Amino acid sequence: MAALLALAPPALAQQKTLRIAMTAADVPTTTGMPNNGFEGMRFLGYPSFEGLVLWDLSRADQPAALRPGLAESWSQDPADPKTWIFRLREGVKFHDGTPFSADSVIWNLDRFFKTDSPQFEPAGSGITRSRIPIMASYRKIDDRTVAMTTTRVASYFPYMAVYILFISPNSFEQGGRDWSRVAMLPPAGTGPFRLSRFTARVSAELTKNEGYWDPARVPKLDRVLLLPIPEANSRLAALRSGQVDWIEVPPPDAIPSLRQANFNVVTNSYPHVWPWFFQMGGAATPFRDPRVRQALNYCVDRAGLVQLLNGTAEPSVGWLKPSDPHFGSPQNRYGFDPAKGKALLAEAGFTAQRPLSFKVLISASGSGQMLPLPMNEYMQQNLKEACGVNVAFEVTEWNTLLTAMRSGPDAGILNGAASVNPSSPSSDPAVAARYFLQAFVPPNGFNWGQWNDPEFEAAFGALENATTPAAYDAAYARAHERLVDNPPWLFIVHDLNPRAMSCRVRGFVSAQSWFQDLVTVDLQ
Repeated sequence: MAALLALAPPALAQQKTLRIAMTAADVPTTTGMPNNGFEGMRFLGYPSFEGLVLWDLSRADQPAALRPGLAESWSQDPADPKTWIFRLREGVKFHDGTPFSADSVIWNLDRFFKTDSPQFEPAGSGITRSRIPIMASYRKIDDRTVAMTTTRVASYFPYMAVYILFISPNSFEQGGRDWSRVAMLPPAGTGPFRLSRFTARVSAELTKNEGYWDPARVPKLDRVLLLPIPEANSRLAALRSGQVDWIEVPPPDAIPSLRQANFNVVTNSYPHVWPWFFQMGGAATPFRDPRVRQALNYCVDRAGLVQLLNGTAEPSVGWLKPSDPHFGSPQNRYGFDPAKGKALLAEAGFTAQRPLSFKVLISASGSGQMLPLPMNEYMQQNLKEACGVNVAFEVTEWNTLLTAMRSGPDAGILNGAASVNPSSPSSDPAVAARYFLQAFVPPNGFNWGQWNDPEFEAAFGALENATTPAAYDAAYARAHERLVDNPPWLFIVHDLNPRAMSCRVRGFVSAQSWFQDLVTVDLQ
């Protein structure tokens, strides 16, 4: 641990350097489209590489909305609702001093979506296409305007555009048109921090961008040092010893003592679901019968898991929270009801003599995964004791699990698993489209379970074509009712986004988002 953290040169001691311990097992990739899920986007994505559309992370009292980024405005083309027009911001420069323009937008879109372009990057393309699976075409209108056309009408497209990040085309040239060399530069973005250096599996360093295009958002910190420390107790030890200033996901049982020792432990509601995905397309899956999926949702003692997590989560009984205006009025309101769960399992043919048995692919750590090993051990024991269900686990690395989620139902990488345990954002319908529409089964999206519900498809189609808030809200609620009543997932808990910080860390706003704003953070 000491060797891992003894990284900063002595000069950094005179500067404001925030040291963050991530849950990731490795430094996210540095070519401008980071891997390691949304933790990679949180720390190596948005701080350095921005999109046309950005998240508004300025408030803690409401879910994060969208705000203008490298585009100052956007709108649907009134003549073609599949086309969105983005008006670009003037005066923006990349960290290398080259101008941001419509040409650089098209260059980056070709990087992700045009496989025969010289700058095509397979790894970044795979991540971006999985988040924007409906891109059909794009074009430059003039130096300040670009158009993007989707494969279907999508009222939520700006919520997808937020995941397209932009780097300087000059970085590609400086790296000899070789992405492995570009990663070592590292490349230039437009964000309030510039990625200044990194050491694989050890650290990445961000430096204040003094020339940021929004003078009101020049960071207060001089540097941010990002450290991958996947094991929760190792992160805790690093915080207690003063080797880091901020840790993601502290061990729940350590929270009371952290507070007593004057550390700040921050939690907040945010759009995060920690589920198991059910596979409905595999050769030997038990989950084609909706009664089995409903049964398991009645077998989970969510309150007990929340207690295990020391109150850093809340029960999940749907993709959205019951307090969300789009939750709807589903027929099923899941609670801990083993009798009902066992009755549904019996109707589906699973009894004490023929118990339900299946394997779940899980990770040891990773983006948004909370504490997957103790949580899954709890689930295994809970389901066995409550409903006689036998669960086995296949433990893998987080990025391997993400790869498995882009694979078919009987792929070898699953090693017989009929369920997977990633975490999911639930921030907007663009995410729901990728996870639940039949059009987005792998490799087109994240409907790994091959779920297909005609009523959901009809409701979601109405949402996509909605032109008024009332029509949008009603369609969203109908769609969510189907997610509850014909559940594609085992809904377990919503994370409350815990992180622990030294009392020296000031100015942090815990946004109701997977992403957080480092610009406002200061060190006393």
